[in-house]
Amino acid sequence: MTIYPDSQTLQSVLQEVFARLNATPGAADHFVKHKMVVNLYLDHPKVFLSLDGRQKPVKVRTSPDGTKPDLAIRLDADLLHKILLGQVRLRDAYFGGQIKTKGSIFKAMKLADLFRQAEKLYPDVLREQGLPTR
Repeated sequence: MTIYPDSQTLQSVLQEVFARLNATPGAADHFVKHKMVVNLYLDHPKVFLSLDGRQKPVKVRTSPDGTKPDLAIRLDADLLHKILLGQVRLRDAYFGGQIKTKGSIFKAMKLADLFRQAEKLYPDVLREQGLPTR
């Protein structure tokens, strides 16, 4: 059973996490430093997010706008949930084949800091939206 009841809930949680990242001084600096556009394709439920770190604040889009990403990532929403709760290491999921990417592995590794920053905010957002933090 998936942690998220529908796409709208997942999208809402992730948008709030990234809004808080943008509001936290220094949290997205490493990502912005590399000026990347990353498209996330989540499954079960399906959600698309584009993270545009070419400027501050990081822009989050929920539908494609034609911008060519530096990196495209596909993973299951429950796997992202476990990564953001610290139950699964991003690196292990990537090298274990659970995360599919289009683009440079070196660019993918530049996301690690952004995910670590998101891990700090994610449980609070889940609690506030009435979702389990396990």
